[in-house]
Amino acid sequence: MRRGRVSERDFAAPAATPSADAPSPSPEGAGSLAGPAPLRTEFPFTLPRGYVDAQGKVHREGVMRLATARDELSPLSDARVRENPAYLSVVLLGHLITRLGSLTKVSPEDVEGFFAVDLAFLQKFYEKINLDGTALASTVCPDCHHEFDVDMGSRLGE
Repeated sequence: MRRGRVSERDFAAPAATPSADAPSPSPEGAGSLAGPAPLRTEFPFTLPRGYVDAQGKVHREGVMRLATARDELSPLSDARVRENPAYLSVVLLGHLITRLGSLTKVSPEDVEGFFAVDLAFLQKFYEKINLDGTALASTVCPDCHHEFDVDMGSRLGE
């Protein structure tokens, strides 16, 4: 994990790739005329398998927003969570996924229909963006031991 190495850049929306004619970016730490980058609160993801809706359509591309304190506390009053604490992640994910394929509303009942691999992916993705503030995970090449970051949100599972 990259704990301790998170910077304000990790919370910013990805910058556009500069063209060959564009001036090079200013050195790290230098201010810009536009001011600080906005806080990034939504993160795209791709499910390894995909959610199959009642019509048989598969939905894989989605967006999850950052959790608030209210998001984490409100499911604790849900009867399903009180009866079975493992249901907490189902309720929480149902509130935080803002889009999944053509679905603009995802409910806990939809999350119940996710394949286990997709649920596990989303639980890890939730932890990554809410604890680290980024969808990047640090890893090490087993052959050359080079450290690098992998974007968990873009193409994991493909």
